[in-house]
Amino acid sequence: MDLTTATEWIADRRNGVLITLRRDGRAQSSDIVYAVEGDGDDAVVRISITADRAKARNLQRDPRAVLHVTDPASWSYVSLDGTTELSPVAATPDDATVDELVALFEAVSGAPHDDWDAYRAAMVADRRLVVRFRPASATGQTH
Repeated sequence: MDLTTATEWIADRRNGVLITLRRDGRAQSSDIVYAVEGDGDDAVVRISITADRAKARNLQRDPRAVLHVTDPASWSYVSLDGTTELSPVAATPDDATVDELVALFEAVSGAPHDDWDAYRAAMVADRRLVVRFRPASATGQTH
């Protein structure tokens, strides 16, 4: 499956499974929500995570990951293999990471938050950061 077809298909969805590698090489999977910017070789999938979770530690150690997105209603799926880059952990309500998390929230929800000040403060309190996943290859079938 080519990357453009795959990234266009996942762009119409918001839920997936991020698969990272544990220290011993075994897979660790997490349900996530995401937003896609661009397509094909230029696609970046953004995911909000917290710094104290296994997936953050796994990606700090090894940036390789798989994003698996499925649509059970149509027996379709796409698995994207790629690498990640992590933003800094949110440190202040007005830093670049929180700004990126605000944009990600709006992309996922399709609407602004009811209270941006509370949201920004929560991103810092939760020690959130952004995973920037860049797909390199894709497999799957879409109907």
